Amino acid sequence: MRAIGHACHIEVTDLLYRPDDQTRLSIVIPTLNAGRYLSTLLPALERQNIAPERYLVIDSQSQDETRNAFRDFGATVVEIDRRTFNHGGTRQRAVEMRPEAEIIVMMTQDAIPQGGDAILRLVDAFADPGTGMAYGRQLPRTVARGIERHARLINYPAHSEVRELKDRDRSGVKTVFCSDSFAAYRRSALDQAGGFPEDAFFAEDQLVAARMLIDGWRIAYRGDAEVVHSHGYTMMEEFRRYFDVGVFHGRNRWLIETFGAAEGEGLRFVKSELAYLARHDPTQLPSAIIRTFAKYAGYKMGSREALLSNRWKRRLSMQPFYWQDPK
Repeated sequence: MRAIGHACHIEVTDLLYRPDDQTRLSIVIPTLNAGRYLSTLLPALERQNIAPERYLVIDSQSQDETRNAFRDFGATVVEIDRRTFNHGGTRQRAVEMRPEAEIIVMMTQDAIPQGGDAILRLVDAFADPGTGMAYGRQLPRTVARGIERHARLINYPAHSEVRELKDRDRSGVKTVFCSDSFAAYRRSALDQAGGFPEDAFFAEDQLVAARMLIDGWRIAYRGDAEVVHSHGYTMMEEFRRYFDVGVFHGRNRWLIETFGAAEGEGLRFVKSELAYLARHDPTQLPSAIIRTFAKYAGYKMGSREALLSNRWKRRLSMQPFYWQDPK
């Protein structure tokens, strides 16, 4: 993998984002009852020096102040039926709502930009004309304990890098790792990849990343573009999350066949996690060991989801809305 060098750095204001031409940039944020995040999210967005109307909020019938707060902020707010939300399809519709935008930034309501230029640092990755997608660094919450903190530190290091298809020989399925909690896409590359898949209930970002790599585009990770975003999952939530990962890999065998199996990466993660906890939070070691078995069981069960009824899938998945029986 090649580190991003200073020699190729171009100021984003000279390339993609100019005060007189902000229509080339769009920031999409799907929301659902985001009220608890607004007191930190909206001031953080205001500091980004981006015109409020460039924010497109897709709201799934929030029952709190979310829509009004974003409208007061100046964002464009579109309300959709909560039952129609889909991680891939909803994002693709948002992209189509902004046909003039050349760069589309995807965020989630709980990702809080750090500093006044996090989004522009992310967009700066497209100074390289070969970059199709970029994603930023996710920092753990201040209340995060060792397990939650390690997951962010190992997956989102401080150093930036660029990945391309040939890196699969060394990094395997990790080559397509990215996150729509804070990512950006070049429209032409996204269109070439077929856009976000309509039926993707999980990891739509990794499917797009894989297709872009196959098409010859590069993926940039920007360690200098930071948001605070992490989760303190319960044991059952870990099981459900990895059930969804298993479903995702089972339904997209081409991803594993092209980039490699996930088990090897999982073993490396476990070794790193145990070593980190031994140094920084040893009281969480028993929990980490049990969680490892829960993740593995969830993953294996998810990979065999064809044997389960939708009723069981609703119980086992982090996305129960996806498994509703057709009317």
